[in-house]
Amino acid sequence: MGRSRPILGILGGLGPAATVDFYAKLVAATPALTDQDHLHVIIDADPGVPNRNEAVAGTGPSPAPQLAAMAVRLEAAGAEALFMVCNAAHAFSDAITSAVSVPLVSIVGETVDATLAAAPGARRVGVLAAAGAQDARLYATAFEARGVGVLEPVGERRNRFMSLLYRVKAGETGAGVREGMLALARELTDAGAEAIVAGCTEVPLVFNADDLSAAGLNVPLVSSTDALVAAAVAIGTGVRPLPLRAPR
Repeated sequence: MGRSRPILGILGGLGPAATVDFYAKLVAATPALTDQDHLHVIIDADPGVPNRNEAVAGTGPSPAPQLAAMAVRLEAAGAEALFMVCNAAHAFSDAITSAVSVPLVSIVGETVDATLAAAPGARRVGVLAAAGAQDARLYATAFEARGVGVLEPVGERRNRFMSLLYRVKAGETGAGVREGMLALARELTDAGAEAIVAGCTEVPLVFNADDLSAAGLNVPLVSSTDALVAAAVAIGTGVRPLPLRAPR
């Protein structure tokens, strides 16, 4: 037999439901007729990693040591590429890439690429991202490098988004949370966003592109979870080469 497919390492638990959603979508997106056609995946789901939003704000401990420890465990277990199912945690990606020799595929970079493919002429995009991702300017920096402006919830809108986010983390995924997220998406499109980015992996747990369309918002919705899944499938199946080092 030839060389087996690369082993994918998943840093998860940030939160757990988003990790389950990622893996379910990974399985669904993998072209497979048998069990043996699926990807070799190792998931380290550590929900004890400190709050990323508080850490970026300077009001809580850094998650960097535990994120690095997760990456080290995954590499030791055989992982050849790492994928982290959390946007805000990418503010601490240097701690991961410094701790291991295998690449970390950036959810932010993959999402920006997917957004520009879905809305190639967009000059401004709306990003629903957690406070930590906003304060670290993860999406603002990445989109601005491609000549695209970013609209994010600020002030009272940001407070509403964070309240909704923590309700999702607590297991609430019903109509109230979905309508609240859609209202924020509408406010971003009203402000000029030509695409909506679900820049937090909890957002896809409560609404998708069909919900956006049903609400009368005729702009693309790009899920960061879906973008990372697409990258994992492409790398895991050999359609895309294994990265030599972590994209920054």
